[in-house]
Amino acid sequence: MTPDLKHGAAWMKGRIIPIAEASIGVTDWGLTHSDVAYDVVPVVQGAFFRLDAYLDRFESSMQALRMDPGLTRAEIAEALHDMVAASGLTDAYCAMVTARGTPIIPGSRDPRDCANHFYAWCVPYIHVIKPETLDEGASLWIAEHTRRIPPDSVNPRAKNYHWGDFTQGLFEAKDHGYETVVLLDHQGNLTEGPGFNIFLVEGNTVITPDTGVLEGISRRTALDICAGMGLETRVEPVPVSRLDSADEVFLTSSGGGILPITKAGTRIFGNGKPGPVATRARETYWHWTARPEHRTEIAYR
Repeated sequence: MTPDLKHGAAWMKGRIIPIAEASIGVTDWGLTHSDVAYDVVPVVQGAFFRLDAYLDRFESSMQALRMDPGLTRAEIAEALHDMVAASGLTDAYCAMVTARGTPIIPGSRDPRDCANHFYAWCVPYIHVIKPETLDEGASLWIAEHTRRIPPDSVNPRAKNYHWGDFTQGLFEAKDHGYETVVLLDHQGNLTEGPGFNIFLVEGNTVITPDTGVLEGISRRTALDICAGMGLETRVEPVPVSRLDSADEVFLTSSGGGILPITKAGTRIFGNGKPGPVATRARETYWHWTARPEHRTEIAYR
């Protein structure tokens, strides 16, 4: 009997199974220590978008976290292809994961004794903020009681599962009626939020933080798009006070591309409507997902 994969699929130990059947052991350090390197590549209209860039970052994260699942880059890419093709999903959120694993020597506390392992999963495309909310005006809470984990504690450039700070920030945001949250570092600079980078528009300049952040692929795409629009782009420390002088704010994420924000903290932008720079960049992002040079087509069964 062919398994039902329309709600999502997973690749585990060479097998493709329904997402609901996917699991890892209770003693796996990926679970008990959140000790995971991962990445998420979007699937848009039957093709991976910028797959090579996501694979590059995944490999970099594994190297930074000293993980080796024993698979080549080509084998990882093949697993992603096979899994998404089997699922039949043409618009999907596709995760690749390497977990630290369980110590081969029972009771060992040495991370070098763990058997690293790879798995992957995909589900129908996930939006960080729903498109209808973006059209009406999306809100961003500036966390007051939670700071971003410092880079010298957890390296934000190695994509990982350490979301304790983001989760507490999300509770703050939801308690105040906001869609999502951005965290500050301990110097009062903007960093990032759960699954996204942040951008400010000041006149003809677009600025995004350079510290305490994942170097997002969607962030890179937005920088390229904005440069193509004739805007100056800058990557630098961004004090939270600069929100007061910004003309627009937008977010970037694999879960939605470019996301205009109309309210950040108590500040309202564009009379509550998405601004012209973010709106044009958002439209351009989706045009870019159709460019052949950015697409890796999936051979569906």
